[in-house]
Amino acid sequence: MTRASLIYPALCLGLLGLGMISLFVGVADLRPLAVLTDPEALRLLAISRGPRTAAAILTGGAMAVAGVIMQLLVRNRFVEPGTTGTAQGAALGILGMSMLAPGAPVFVKMMAASGTALLAMLLFLVLIRNIPARAPLLVPLVGLVYSGILGAGVTFVGYQADLLQYVEIWMNGEFSGVVSGRYELLWLSGAAALAAYVVADQFTIAGLGRDASVNLGLNYKQVVALGLMVVSVTTALIVVTVGMIPFVGLVVPNVVARVMGDNLRQSLPVVAATGGGLVLACDILARIIRHPYEIPVGTVFGVVGAAIFLWLLFKRPAHA
Repeated sequence: MTRASLIYPALCLGLLGLGMISLFVGVADLRPLAVLTDPEALRLLAISRGPRTAAAILTGGAMAVAGVIMQLLVRNRFVEPGTTGTAQGAALGILGMSMLAPGAPVFVKMMAASGTALLAMLLFLVLIRNIPARAPLLVPLVGLVYSGILGAGVTFVGYQADLLQYVEIWMNGEFSGVVSGRYELLWLSGAAALAAYVVADQFTIAGLGRDASVNLGLNYKQVVALGLMVVSVTTALIVVTVGMIPFVGLVVPNVVARVMGDNLRQSLPVVAATGGGLVLACDILARIIRHPYEIPVGTVFGVVGAAIFLWLLFKRPAHA
């Protein structure tokens, strides 16, 4: 029996259990048996609790997949969309649309955010192009400085336009506003993650570097372009809908890689399920810690993700 055959069922059961808990945790008291007898309970489940649970799973899974693709393209384990300017670029696009065309449809805002996220990511790739391979820690440092500059620009423009409250929502994810009709764009991020799985083998080869990929017959530019599109669209969708959640795209791929290695075809479903489960678990905690009030899930996952990241830094792999 392979390791994957044990991990997949355990993750599915864990995700199912967390999903059931999420459906019945919140300000309004909702009991499982009430769904069978009370129409209002069923309505609450369909309008709020169900969409919120689905949104948390889709957000965590898509962000984790975007993180692992970003790490393969950059060939560095210490980057994610939130530390390479991608999320800040998406926020800048939404901010610009909110100022120039506040009545534009959500899909139009998402397309604008995708474009600015892609431009921000391309500029990051240009900045790190000449960093030597023997200095891998310079890549995340450049990313942190770069994303900090973009984030400061977004905050300044938001302050000038009296939109700081919206900027805070975009940069610190939370699911309290998720209801039926206001989260469906996240299914597109799930479709993007599925598209990444279809070409997972090509992403794995691209992670070997340009020269090795070309020698193996891979169309390196095409695969990189597809990866950049997946990351930028996914990031924009999440920022537009629920806001950015830190550390998901950073710690989840690293944890899974320690267990399953770098074969993306085998590990990508585990990455998505782990990311969805962790975000959903943190969302449940966000509802419980100060019940009946809520803490933004981005704050909760920031603490959890920081602890996991420190563990990854100081815990030596078992095979070392």
